[in-house]
Amino acid sequence: MVASAETKHEVVSSESERLIRVNAADEPLGFLNKRACHDGAGFLHRAFSAFVLNAGGELLLQQRHASKRLWPGYWSNSCCSHPRAGEAVEVAVARRLREELGLGADLSFAFKFEYRSEFGDIGVEHELCWVYVGQADAAPVVNTAEIDAWRWVAPAQLDRELIETPERFTPWLQIEWQRLREDGHL
Repeated sequence: MVASAETKHEVVSSESERLIRVNAADEPLGFLNKRACHDGAGFLHRAFSAFVLNAGGELLLQQRHASKRLWPGYWSNSCCSHPRAGEAVEVAVARRLREELGLGADLSFAFKFEYRSEFGDIGVEHELCWVYVGQADAAPVVNTAEIDAWRWVAPAQLDRELIETPERFTPWLQIEWQRLREDGHL
C-alpha cells in the first residue's frame, strides 16, 4: 500500500553537484561532480542513508522517482544522498530529510561501509556510506521531484519483501537493512 501525503515539487539535486571523493579510510581526496562520480567504473565518494521510523516502529520507505538516473522506481530507505563539497555529513542528512520528506528527525549514527553496485551500463554507485537510524513523528511532506511513492512498513514485513522480491529494492537498502537487523538497531 502506498500512502498519500501533503506534497511539494522542488528540484533539489543535480548531476553538477560537487561530491566528496574519499579513499577506503574515508579520508577526503577532493571533489568531483555527481555525474563523474557515477560514470564508468565510478569514483569512491561519501554518501549517507537515513532510516526513519515512526512511533509504532514502522520504517518509512520511498520509491525513487522515475527520472533518477540510477535505480529509478526502486524502493529504498527513507532518505539517501551525498554531502556536498564542504558539508558535514550530519548537516547533509538534515538538509535532505527536509528537502525530500519535509521532516526533522532525531537520528543516531549506526555504521559506515563501502559498497559498489553497477546499474547496467548506465552508471555505478561506489560509496563510502554513513548510515543513520532514528525517529520522526510528523507526517512527511513528500517532494515529488525526488520521490514517486512512499509507505510505512513494519520491519518483519520488509524482511519478507526483501526475501520474496529483492529486485524491487535498491542494493544499498538490502545491505544496510541486513546489517541494521544483525546489529540490533531495528
